[in-house]
Amino acid sequence: MAFCRKVVAETLVFDYLRARFGHRFTRASLGPNDSGLPVRFRGRPVFAQLHGDVATVDGTPVGETASEHRRRDLPIIDLGRSVFAPEETQRLDGQAAAFTQDYRMAASSRNALLTSGGEIELAHALDRKMRRLLGRSLRLRLVAAGSCGGCEAELAALSNVVFDMARFGIQFVASPRHADGIVIAGAVSENMRDALEKTYEAVPDPKIVVAVGACAISGGVFAESKRVLGGVPSSIPVDLWIPGCPPHPLTMLDGLLRLLGRADHLKE
Repeated sequence: MAFCRKVVAETLVFDYLRARFGHRFTRASLGPNDSGLPVRFRGRPVFAQLHGDVATVDGTPVGETASEHRRRDLPIIDLGRSVFAPEETQRLDGQAAAFTQDYRMAASSRNALLTSGGEIELAHALDRKMRRLLGRSLRLRLVAAGSCGGCEAELAALSNVVFDMARFGIQFVASPRHADGIVIAGAVSENMRDALEKTYEAVPDPKIVVAVGACAISGGVFAESKRVLGGVPSSIPVDLWIPGCPPHPLTMLDGLLRLLGRADHLKE
């Protein structure tokens, strides 16, 4: 009885605060330039662009002339392996590069995360039949397959009052038998492979798979370890690849909405 009284009291307090302060969640119509993200946020990397005789990144000169910039061969950036550290933009064969504020990076294929100019093909919607089966909701089971916990923390943030993914009908469930698909985080250790594959098999068909973070995509910083598989095994087909270390909740929310064909909720 005491527990019930406590739950009722907490609910009343929450309702009072919500009525007084209004909604606090992030708008669904956010675009890449009005996300309200802090200056230190590191999003999709791009190479320098030419403006007259000056090479710039997002309008900031990078210390080389246009002729010097043209002579460089653009290397390929693999967003699936990037941990978005400042040092990464300093090791691209001298090519001027920088991280932008664009959080939109989720893709429908692994190859789409490879870019030599900074632009990538963003995730596309599932086919019409699959979307009709899912309706306007999505139930997902999280599988932590040998991760540091960073991706799980950001996935948990999707359910808080700031991002509130439940307003889009997206929720995490406890059992794979109640899920429409799984979200995989971690480099997939040898000890977790069997559990991961059994969880995948337990989800009713048809199902979707989302790989979250550099570890699940490529092994991340653990890629050279003999104790991990270096990401999601080939036996499990992936429908959505979300890069980051860890990915920002906005990056994950953007990818999931695109997968559901609800990109109209986002400002392009």
